Parts: sequence; C-alpha cells; structure tokens
Amino acid sequence: MEERKIAIRTKDLEKVYKLYERPSDRMKEAFGISKAKKYKEHHALDKVDMTVYQGETVGIIGTNGSGKSTILKIITGVLNPSAGEVTVNGRISALLELGAGFNMEYNGIENIYLNGTMIGFSEKEIEAKMDSILSFADIGDYVYQPVKTYSSGMFVRLAFAVAINIEPEILIVDEALSVGDVFFQAKCYHKFEEFKKLGKTILFVSHDLSSISKYCDRVVLLNQGKKLGEGPPKEIIDVYKRVLVGQYSIEEEDSSNLLNDNEIRKAAGAKAFANPDLLEYGTKAAQITEYYITDSEGIRTTAIMKGQEFTIHMKVEFTQRVPAPIFAFTVKNVKGTEITGTNTMLEKTFLESVEAGSVKMVTFCQKMNLQGGEYLLSFGVTGYENNDFAVYHRLYDVMNLTVISDKDTVGYYDMDTRASVVEYR
Repeated sequence: MEERKIAIRTKDLEKVYKLYERPSDRMKEAFGISKAKKYKEHHALDKVDMTVYQGETVGIIGTNGSGKSTILKIITGVLNPSAGEVTVNGRISALLELGAGFNMEYNGIENIYLNGTMIGFSEKEIEAKMDSILSFADIGDYVYQPVKTYSSGMFVRLAFAVAINIEPEILIVDEALSVGDVFFQAKCYHKFEEFKKLGKTILFVSHDLSSISKYCDRVVLLNQGKKLGEGPPKEIIDVYKRVLVGQYSIEEEDSSNLLNDNEIRKAAGAKAFANPDLLEYGTKAAQITEYYITDSEGIRTTAIMKGQEFTIHMKVEFTQRVPAPIFAFTVKNVKGTEITGTNTMLEKTFLESVEAGSVKMVTFCQKMNLQGGEYLLSFGVTGYENNDFAVYHRLYDVMNLTVISDKDTVGYYDMDTRASVVEYR
C-alpha cells in the first residue's frame, strides 16, 4: 500500500498573545521599567497537532475565538508561532481576509501581477493565466479601477479568482465565500470539485456546516485554542453541536484526542440561542417561558441535518384562564419570508381550556426537509374569546435554526425525489 504524502503538518503548535490592561503597561515592559508581570497570557492555539494529506479537503470548524483563523495564518506564514512546528509541502495559495495581499491604490490588473509575483510566478506566467483569472472574476471594466472603489462582492470575486487560478498545490480558504452572491459561490464550489479531482489539497474554514459536510473529507474541531477532535464531517459536526450547548460526553477509550467532558463544558458553556432584539407582544395571559430544539437523539441544538427527525419545544405558563389556546411556530428565511409552520389547531392536537397557574409543554415533531441554510423561528400562543381573536404571547424571530445539507434541490423544500434514468426501448 502506497504511503500517503503529507501536505501540511503541525506539531504542538502554540500561539500566545500578551494582553495588557493599559497601553502604559506594554510600554513599561518594553523599556524594562517594571519587573512585575503586567499582562495576561491568551492561548489562541494550545499544542495543536494536525495532519493534512495531499489530495484531501479538510475543514476546520469551531466557535468564534477557537483559533481557526490563527492556525491558517501560521500555516501561510502570516503569523509566527510561539512554539511548535509547522511543515508545508507544496505551493500555497491562500484567501484569508478581504484585503490581505492587495494594495488598495492599485487597480485589479496591477493587483493580479502583485499577488502572482508574491506567490512566485514570473510576469510571463501571470500573463498566461490572465484570461482565466478575469473570466472567473467576471467584474468587467472594474478591473481597471482602483480596488478601493470595489464593493466587497467584487473584491472577493477578484481575490478568489487570483487564488484559485494560479495552479496552487494547496488552497487555503477562510470564510471568504460568504461575501459573494449565490452564483459566484456555486462557481467556486464547482472549482473545488475540479481541484479535488486533480488531487489538490484544500484547507477550508467556514461556519457554513452544509458546505463543510458536502465538500470535506475530514473535519478538525477547535475550541478555545484546543483541538477537541477530528474525523468524518457528520461525526464531528454532531460533536460540535453538542459542544455548543455543553452536552457532549465522551467514552474513556476515545479520550486520547479530546478534552474531557468537564473541560468541554467549561470551555463552551451552555449557549442560549436567542435573539436579543426579538419582537414580542401580547396580553401575557399565557406566556412562553422556554423554547428550544432537540435533534433525533434528544440533544438540544440549533443545527439539524437535512432528513433528520427533530422536535421544537415550547413551555407555556398561564396567569389567567384561557379558553382553548392555540400554540404555534413559524419558520422564516433570513429575508423574512415565511417558509412553513403549523399550530395545534391545524394539527387537531389540543382544543381544551386551561386554568390559571397551569404550565404546558408543547412539542412539534417532524422531519427536516428544508434546504440547507439559515432560518429563524417564531412562536405564538393565541386563541378566541367571544369570537374575537386574541394574542396572548408572540415571539418573532426568537432563535436561529441551521439546516445542514450535502444535497440541495431547487426552492425551499426538498420533496425527497427518487430519480432514475433507464434505456428507452
């Protein structure tokens, strides 16, 4: 069996920053005025080991501040590590931050030459690739204007076109695709597929779990600078979902590569996935006091795999007697369009009166057939009093719902179609 070749390897990688309470403390230390320690150490990366083999597409996921961007910057040479080793075998093209490697005063053409030269290409080699770069970017005559006049979308199109068309052996991308429109993103992901077929190596950081699930061969999970684990996308995404709500536990035999449960809970904490700017109103005769989502295993989460069973929970406390309350939820997309929803009256589930002091737990169980993406959940308790419609409590856009998918069809809803093609006789 042929030994797999290593493209990237980090060993005991650390990045430590000194955090000062006051600028004067930094100055005192620089000039040796004070011998007392005036700073706190922040470990952006804490002894991280990671191996990426040639031809792999590896994703890195984690919450904000987990060290994802830091490790990419060290691999690409933008940052120096505080300790540890980094090995890179192959020419890297990196798309880390908007503006990295670009001169804002130069026009698009000049920046193409600038970036190509920095990577190591001659002017003649860059000229040979110019048509493919311009075609991929597709920004028209703006390429002759200073990039400081570009929109963020135009900027990322040009930056990605340069990064992906200079024939790198290793492509590193950090969240940049979220800026482009859906058509440009589709073009970029198609290029990813081409790269994979050509045996290129891709290191990919994204909060888009659907893209991580679809395109990555393997996923590394970071949190608070530590590596919690690595493995197949679905497995690690499931771990990540549990980490987010502090409900992840591991078996002793699997603990060599992961933190123990107490450390994970301490690092991640239980997240209250609520919108601080939510809109609510109603008489409060009935009040929604708790709401959350659980996946098919009963784990609280806001990320559900497409095709998976999941349950929406709503706890309601009654301060007054309410005749036949109606409990409801609605799902909207991020643009505010209502996609789906239901209530207990439509489901013919609960048509009784409720007395003051009563507490009800309402659950809606269903299969996730929405396309991959981000959605918003709204809840409500309404009813009819003397034939007049009454709103007891409504919470609009109160929490997010992420649908993770490796296959999306057209529109908002997947009909779970089974397609076949046979020879016609």
